[in-house]
Amino acid sequence: MTETLNGTHRSRGATYQEILDHDSHPVRPILRVDSPMEPGPTLVPVERYFSQEFHDLEVEKVWKRVWQMACHEDDIPDVGDYLVYDIAHLSFIVLRNGPDSFKAFHNACLHRGKLLREENGKWARELRCSFHGWSWNLDGSLKEIPCKWDFQYPQADDACLSLPEVKVGRWGGFIFINPDTEAEPLEDFIGDLSDHFTLLPYEKRYKSAHVAKILRCNWKVAQEAFSEAYHVIATHPQILGGIGDSNTKYDVFGNYSRAISPQGFASPHLQGMPEFPSLEGVGLYTKLRHPLSGAIYERHEDGYVHVTAVDGRSGRFTDGGHRVDGTLGQVDPNMCDWIGGKQLPDYENAPLPPWLNGDVPEYSVLRKMVGDLGRQRLRPFIGDDVEQVSDAEFTDSIYLTLFPNMHPWGSFNQIVYRFRPYGDDPNMCIHECMFFSPRPPTEEQPAAAPIHWLGVDDDWTDAPELGMLAKVFNQDVHNMPFVQAGLKTMKQPYVMFGEYGESKIRHFHKLLQQWIDKP
Repeated sequence: MTETLNGTHRSRGATYQEILDHDSHPVRPILRVDSPMEPGPTLVPVERYFSQEFHDLEVEKVWKRVWQMACHEDDIPDVGDYLVYDIAHLSFIVLRNGPDSFKAFHNACLHRGKLLREENGKWARELRCSFHGWSWNLDGSLKEIPCKWDFQYPQADDACLSLPEVKVGRWGGFIFINPDTEAEPLEDFIGDLSDHFTLLPYEKRYKSAHVAKILRCNWKVAQEAFSEAYHVIATHPQILGGIGDSNTKYDVFGNYSRAISPQGFASPHLQGMPEFPSLEGVGLYTKLRHPLSGAIYERHEDGYVHVTAVDGRSGRFTDGGHRVDGTLGQVDPNMCDWIGGKQLPDYENAPLPPWLNGDVPEYSVLRKMVGDLGRQRLRPFIGDDVEQVSDAEFTDSIYLTLFPNMHPWGSFNQIVYRFRPYGDDPNMCIHECMFFSPRPPTEEQPAAAPIHWLGVDDDWTDAPELGMLAKVFNQDVHNMPFVQAGLKTMKQPYVMFGEYGESKIRHFHKLLQQWIDKP
């Protein structure tokens, strides 16, 4: 395995700027902007991932003060529609109180504290507590107190009993809230984030899928796993033939950061590797050769993954990589899960990517092919403007992080992630994946997809609407409970992050520390 050029901060192979130089169409200047983070090191105390004390500090210093994406406008399309947004032990009601007007309130009755709403709802004409009947208008003003005669003291004056509001901001059709009524405007917080989404802004998209899964790890553990390409070599080896993981470009800007991983471009880790014999019967989810070790992983009707090493040793393994028998001792658990784990519908007939079918054109040719397909697909939505769009916009993974926990992918990618604590347990979190597709050029628009919840023991493939991404997520979440457990047993009192390849994580922790340090 060939990785790095000693004395530099990048892997072998072309830089991302050099890859852009071979693009067949004009490249937007925003893709060429270089804004690397300052040198490290970044050392983060391990307690920050499992300490109840630090979780409580995050609630007080971050979640009660920061702008955070609560929902999308399409989630509450009609006047009176509302959504319950929970973060840690905090709960808020986000409500459409006019055709183009939104409010957000603390989700608690001012009488005895009962949650005003436990779940999302439609067409409310008031917010009425089901305990004693206190009610509020959609603008938060007090509507009625049964037996008002029994509350004759200053604190029960109508003006004092409006529902406490939280600040509301809007960006790209998303509704953001901030419990801190003195917070800066959302526009100032996000800065020039919109500059990355000029080709197909989120206002021209709708939510076509929304899946949420509960994970056994801290929300930062989960979020960090989706903030860098450094993990691809070990966690997603099956895609190394088509991703320039170590060629990824990282930038930081104010309250957000960006990574761009080139696609249609083999990983620098494969340079200098031996050429393994061609493999018959290759299937994306059924039979693959490990690109680094050369071992063959094959799904078998006996329910196990059969693994054969290049030296002829073989063995049977579970989809978790546990040895059953044979002459092999250890194999790649992520490959075992990919091949042997629960599968998507019709997985046997999944088409092979070019780097697996043995017909791989030169990378600039491949990227143009993918770009041309993308331009054809997008022409109904943006017309002839597609001819001004670079191949990179259609092929590469461009993923941004807006502090603290929203991850919108750039250009024409559909993905938006959100990570948040699961209640007040620092060892649990929620990972959400949403797809935002182009709005069809018709008068009638699709409704927003409802959230599809997966429990802690459910498989990501139980959400087939995510396609291949569900299988990728299974590889990611395989590691997370063991990271959470390992953090608690580390003798070293901190975790460390690479200066460049983990820039986005370093940037997050820099911002997090700034919020923690605020008076």
